[in-house]
Order: sequence, then C-alpha cells, then structure tokens
Amino acid sequence: MTQAARVTPITGIDPKVNDAELASRVAAGEEPALRLMMRRHNQTLFRTARAILRDDSEAEDAVQDAYLKAIRGIGDFRSDSKLSTWLVRITVNEALQRLRRSRRAAEVIPLAGDLSEGGEAQDNVMDENAETPEQQTMRAQSRRIMEAKIDALPESFRAVFVLRAIEELSVEETASVLSIPEATVRTRFFRARSLLRESLSREMDMAMGDAFHFAGARCERITERVLARLRAA
Repeated sequence: MTQAARVTPITGIDPKVNDAELASRVAAGEEPALRLMMRRHNQTLFRTARAILRDDSEAEDAVQDAYLKAIRGIGDFRSDSKLSTWLVRITVNEALQRLRRSRRAAEVIPLAGDLSEGGEAQDNVMDENAETPEQQTMRAQSRRIMEAKIDALPESFRAVFVLRAIEELSVEETASVLSIPEATVRTRFFRARSLLRESLSREMDMAMGDAFHFAGARCERITERVLARLRAA
C-alpha cells in the first residue's frame, strides 16, 4: 500500500492552501486535503472527460480513476507547475484510454494526434433559486442546446473548445495537457467557435457558462467514491 492510499482523518485545512502544500498533505493521506483537492478540481476534470467521452457516466468513472492514479503518483507532482494542469493531463489520458478501448474494433481517430501518455474549477454555482421558473426553463433549454452542439463538434476540436472556452485554460495550458502545439490549439479553437456560431448565434454566449453543469450531487458522489476506494485499498 502506498503512502497516498492511507486516508488519515486530520481535521482542519485552509481552503486557500497552495498547490504545493495541498499535494504534500494529499501524499500524507490527509482526508480533508483529499476532499479539498477533489472539490476544487472536480468540475474541470469532469468537463474535460465529458468532452472526450460524451457520456456522463463514463466521464464520472474516468475522473474517479484519474484521481486514484493521481493520488498514487502525487509524489511526481512538481510544485513549480499548477496542480490543475497536472490533474487535467492525467484525466485526458484516462478518458482517451477509455475511448480507445470502446473503439477497439473500429477505426480510432486520435483526439490530439500524437498525444503522449500521461484549471482550477471555480466552486461558484449560480443560485438558480433567484430566477423565475420561466428563466430556469430557458436556461436549462439553452444548456441542453449548448451541450448537444459541443458534442457534435469534431473530436479534434471538442476538448480544445471545452478547456479554452468553458474552463478558461490558457493556450499554453491547453497545449500542455493535450500535448499539441500552441498553434494547433489556436486553430482548433477558432474553427470550433466558428462552427458553433453557425448553429447557435446569440444562444452560445448565454449558455456558455452553464454547459455541462456540475451538480453538487455529482461532485459529492465522485469525492465519496474515490475516498471509499482508497479506504478499501
């Protein structure tokens, strides 16, 4: 059993703790640190996996497995880089492996060409209780339209669009986690936006922030399942 697999119930952790200290405390098996890391990054990782797999359940499973790999390998995290970028890269690899397995009998079109093996999510959730039922209905409809249109993007554009437009990763960060040139990121992002504009027009800007809404229940489910698997290890 690795050190990271032992979950220790240490009480108290500053929610603003920096990446280096958080990674160190995750490596020590502190449960509050594990919970904080997952809640801080769940949304970004889910959206990343969802962009590749186009399936909510598969994306959840991919994120759980990515966390377990990250926790086991937390000693490889370098404090001079962002923890979010490191976690996204692991999630991309996990999602792509799942995609390849599911297409083993078919022709696989790589998402990122020569992708090799290998942002922080905001915890802010829009308070929909302040909206009227009509506004909630319109927002839900717009979100479904946006998700469907993103799903319809070519595979080579989809993850780039989600990371750049929804998660707001920089060109450099997106290129790093997908292992593609920065120029390719710019080109794919431009083409993705052009395709979406053609079908969404004004709806795109309204629905962008809510695409693949990360419900609190899903956040808790992923967190608790990862912790349960660690405790059982």
